Amino acid sequence: MSVPLVFAPTRAAALARLEAFLPAAGRYAAERNHVRPGHENISRLSPWVQKRLLLESEVVAAARARWSFPAVEKFVQEVYWRTYWKGWLEQRPAAWSRWVEAVPRLRASLSSDQRATWEAALAGKTGIAGFDAWAHELVATGYLHNHARMWFASIWVFTLRLPWELGAAFFYEHLLDGDVASNTLSWRWVAGLQTPGKTYVARADNIAFYTDGAHAPDSSRLAAAAFAIDEQPLPKVAAWTEDAAQVAALATHERIGLWVHPEDLAVEQGELVGLKVKAVSASWPKGIATQAGWSEKVTAWTQAALHDGAKRSGEHFGAHVSSGDTSDLAASLVQWAKQNNLQAVVAYRPFIGPWLAEALAIETALAAAGIVMIWRRRAWDSEHFPHATRGYFPFWERTRSAR
Repeated sequence: MSVPLVFAPTRAAALARLEAFLPAAGRYAAERNHVRPGHENISRLSPWVQKRLLLESEVVAAARARWSFPAVEKFVQEVYWRTYWKGWLEQRPAAWSRWVEAVPRLRASLSSDQRATWEAALAGKTGIAGFDAWAHELVATGYLHNHARMWFASIWVFTLRLPWELGAAFFYEHLLDGDVASNTLSWRWVAGLQTPGKTYVARADNIAFYTDGAHAPDSSRLAAAAFAIDEQPLPKVAAWTEDAAQVAALATHERIGLWVHPEDLAVEQGELVGLKVKAVSASWPKGIATQAGWSEKVTAWTQAALHDGAKRSGEHFGAHVSSGDTSDLAASLVQWAKQNNLQAVVAYRPFIGPWLAEALAIETALAAAGIVMIWRRRAWDSEHFPHATRGYFPFWERTRSAR
């Protein structure tokens, strides 16, 4: 009997899940592609890792401490996939900005037949075995097995012939682990854009085998082959890096504030632990959920995770935590900084996506008030992002050889 999926939005729950999974980590390679009720054969750590309630470095270290590297190499690879996607997108942010622009435009331009197909797909009423069940599971639990995500995306694009951007929006709306880089770039990969010419076509026999017969779609209902999807080349830019002078200047500021946001909720672990933080801000911008397209479930989970991270931060630094909803996060942080006589505010810089837009507005508003915003990046990211220049396997080989 499978255990129902429960993702409590706390670091304590993340650590407990990691500990529960470790005895099975050595069997991950053999079991990982099977899609079974409850998903007990995989780690199910991604919602916590995405919010950094649990750090990638912690997951890898724990697995390697329990098992030999050959036994857990495939699992460790999966952890690094998330890092690779993030590093790749930092160097090609247009993949995200194009998607943001495309979603409302494509929704508005659907033909009547396409709209009917799209609505049936969202509601899990296409009649395609497996696909409909995964649509319901996604909305109900906020989670899907990675193999099911690939099948779903392939059927969405090549069988239903719906824009991949709208499928990515459906996932991003409902996934508790909805990550800008992993979600956007994975959909691009299935569609043949991420690795030009390489597509993923779901097969009925593959679905039946890896679901142990639970889902056996009629092969005649699935696309037998992919079709080409074109786009303009993505420009490559220099990824953001820490300002060494600003980081060094942290030691000269006597009154430092900490901004906590939902892309890094274990700030008591890592580069910031030794700072003398006078105040912590963890306010929630009211409009971000609507702008990003998150469901109520995802929004509530993210807010609860933010509360957990902020509480632990306040306890670690012995600082008062300011929270609550605000219609203007940048203005609220300026007011908070002035009230606490802060000279500087420090935070881990958000990645490409909705929280980065908030971060840049905060930086501008604080600068206008004469308060310095100092961004940090975790050593894990600084080490690995520069190598995410091509495909994953060159990235992995470089990473693996450095271990």
